[in-house]
Amino acid sequence: MTDTTHAPGELDLHLINEGRHEELWTVLGAQVGDDGTSFRVWAPNALEVQVAGEWAGWDGAAHPMTRLADSGVWHVHVEGVGVGDQYKYRLRGADGQWGDRADPLAQYAEKPPSSASRVWRSEHQWGDDEWLEARSTRQPVDEAMSIYEVHLASWRKHYSGELYTWDQIADALVPYVSDLGFTHVELMPVMQHPFGGSWGYHVTSYFAPDARFGDPDGLKRLIDRLHQAGVGVILDWVPGHFATDEWALARFDGTPLYEDPNPQRGWHKEWGSHIFNFGRHEVRNFLYANAIYWLEEYHADGLRVDGVASMLYLDYAREHGEWSPNVHGGRENLEAVQFLQEMNATVYKRVPGIVTIAEESTAWPGVTGPTSDGGLGFGFKWNMGWMHDSLNYVSKDPLYRSHHHGQMTFSLVYAYAENYVLPISHDEVVHGKGSLLRKMPGDRWQQLANLRAYLAYMWAHPGKQLLFMGCEFGQESEWAESRELDWWLLEHPEHAGVHAMVRDMNATYTATGALWGRDNDPEGFQWIDANDAGRNTFAFVRRSPGHPDLVCVANFAGNPHEGYRVGLPSAGTWTEVLNTDAEVYHGSGVGNLGSITAVEGEHHGHPAYADIVVPPLATVWFRKDA
Repeated sequence: MTDTTHAPGELDLHLINEGRHEELWTVLGAQVGDDGTSFRVWAPNALEVQVAGEWAGWDGAAHPMTRLADSGVWHVHVEGVGVGDQYKYRLRGADGQWGDRADPLAQYAEKPPSSASRVWRSEHQWGDDEWLEARSTRQPVDEAMSIYEVHLASWRKHYSGELYTWDQIADALVPYVSDLGFTHVELMPVMQHPFGGSWGYHVTSYFAPDARFGDPDGLKRLIDRLHQAGVGVILDWVPGHFATDEWALARFDGTPLYEDPNPQRGWHKEWGSHIFNFGRHEVRNFLYANAIYWLEEYHADGLRVDGVASMLYLDYAREHGEWSPNVHGGRENLEAVQFLQEMNATVYKRVPGIVTIAEESTAWPGVTGPTSDGGLGFGFKWNMGWMHDSLNYVSKDPLYRSHHHGQMTFSLVYAYAENYVLPISHDEVVHGKGSLLRKMPGDRWQQLANLRAYLAYMWAHPGKQLLFMGCEFGQESEWAESRELDWWLLEHPEHAGVHAMVRDMNATYTATGALWGRDNDPEGFQWIDANDAGRNTFAFVRRSPGHPDLVCVANFAGNPHEGYRVGLPSAGTWTEVLNTDAEVYHGSGVGNLGSITAVEGEHHGHPAYADIVVPPLATVWFRKDA
């Protein structure tokens, strides 16, 4: 029943051949029509291709596919097949072997451990027009951004251990995040992956949302509801490597089609996965079309790109002799660089107001530089250096922190080299690293105080913020994807206090333009005192035109500092807008009775000063009254 009347047009095939089809999902995969479904798959080296489905008892011979000219695309139209029907492609590869494969462009997949693709057509009617219109005029680098990172399968679970559905997640997550005041959520990979223990980072179906939570429209409803509540959505995206399952992308047409055929480039021995062939333009097309798909079809506000460092370097996780240099004799993966530049340039052009964020841990120059200047073109880069240094500092007993003072100030040496996100992510609270709370020294009161002080210091530091779920209430146990967070801790006032502090901190942060309006401009930050190692104290000013200045004083010593003279930008009243030691947060209640008064007189290089009380293991924010 081969029918080429439903085949892609010549322009589509030409663009696919050239690797320039930006809407690949509208042409390949299962395309539902009024009289059935057209199946189209790119398998240039296959000798024969069939579509096998439940509607024909999985007999692929009933529906052989036809190769369209020299495109490498195979096609068949099957009448009577509609939304929800299951299918796979049956291919006789270049090696002569038959094998069943899921559809690389499937927009819906079977729930694992089943692995068939499913026909899909969205019926969702979006209600976030106001959000999208406002987003198109924004520049995220100049906006407030506090991100709540979520692993949906373990954020909450039913008592039975069963996963929440998309709608149940929305019912719980939307009001929770809105109440806490986070501007964005970042969802760890929602693309279909067969093994939950990979947390979504070993993907098998790049265009299909995780079927364990329900059908694809459920994810759209979740994003829609977050947008209508004023919360942006960033999706984790994994273009560097893919899962090895034989029914997915691996040796798709009997050859290493999606993976690099050179094992020195095509196999990630650290992660046990295949690396995409970035030198093949059809593969780059598959990936950047996938990026566009999530941004346009699912209205995502950004993509956090996983493992960028592993893509950039040919010697990443390889010993001497396990890699070969590029054409210039260097260790840079020039094809991966080209892909990242193409992807970023394309998505920023097509979807104004979105953001891409690189998880990149090296000193690669220009990660957030414009592609026109040779940069990679990302909007932001994770500041892994700040994360490692600051966590190392706060893990020390206060008695020894003075010897490590520079770990908290060094980040300001390079703070404006890139546009940064400060990440306390899932990677820092798993695999024996312990929870964020348990990294802190001392008894439980001191651990909680350290946590509150650290978060407020982080929120005042230049850069956007990302916090993994559970850290907002002092999760005690290390994160495990197999169980939900320890929500019962919120019944304890000391943990409820951390939660309340994060809520108030986010509200003050978003209302204080000085904390984010010049995140990437050295004029937006000034040290008051960076050198008070003896008292484990840091003081600085944040500023932005049109907004009142904010002063942050952080004391990581176990004792309060009374009569602490601090230089200030101007005389007058400064309101204590945040004090992490407040009794309402289960602190000791040491503070400045709501405000301080600065008088004229030079101190710390500033024209005014005040003598203040700095609570123990606490961060205090002061905002200048108009």
